[in-house]
Amino acid sequence: MTTDDVLSAVGPRLRRIRKDREVTLTALSEATGISVSTLSRLESGLRKPSLELLLPIARAHKVPLDELIGAPPVGDPRVRARPIVRGGRTHWPLTRQPGGLQAFKVLEPQRDQEPEPRTHEGYEWLYVLSGRLRLVLGEHDVVLSAGEAAEFDTRVPHWFGSTGEGPVEFLSLFGPQGERMHVRARPAARK
Repeated sequence: MTTDDVLSAVGPRLRRIRKDREVTLTALSEATGISVSTLSRLESGLRKPSLELLLPIARAHKVPLDELIGAPPVGDPRVRARPIVRGGRTHWPLTRQPGGLQAFKVLEPQRDQEPEPRTHEGYEWLYVLSGRLRLVLGEHDVVLSAGEAAEFDTRVPHWFGSTGEGPVEFLSLFGPQGERMHVRARPAARK
């Protein structure tokens, strides 16, 4: 559907909403501050709708702007990807689109492994949900517990896996071109 198609459907929708509510053009004009002639031209399609006109109309009818313009419904946002098992590790993709920033929930079984650090392009962020995750990064060899996070440039030699003490479940965000995760947090309230 083109923009012109969407805009041409607004007028009849405005008229239908107004008539369903049994509101006259005069009453709507008084509620919105928009002249009767402008409202009439909007409904007949002789005037293109603008945000300055649609916002007061939406407020007067107490409907979301989406309802006035006939925005398409938002699809089901849930990601229903199947788990992928690689090298004994189970990955659940949490993003739908290939390329760009990718998110995974990962389950690493309990096992003893000799770290084999590797490098590649990208940037990674890890967050441990449960268990303990061993991370070898350059000269560092650390263990992350539930609630801890790490982030690193994947061009640094790295490896992560089980500590051998039990399974570990974690989230992994990976940006293949070195994209970094941006966390937006609300500032603490001032006292």
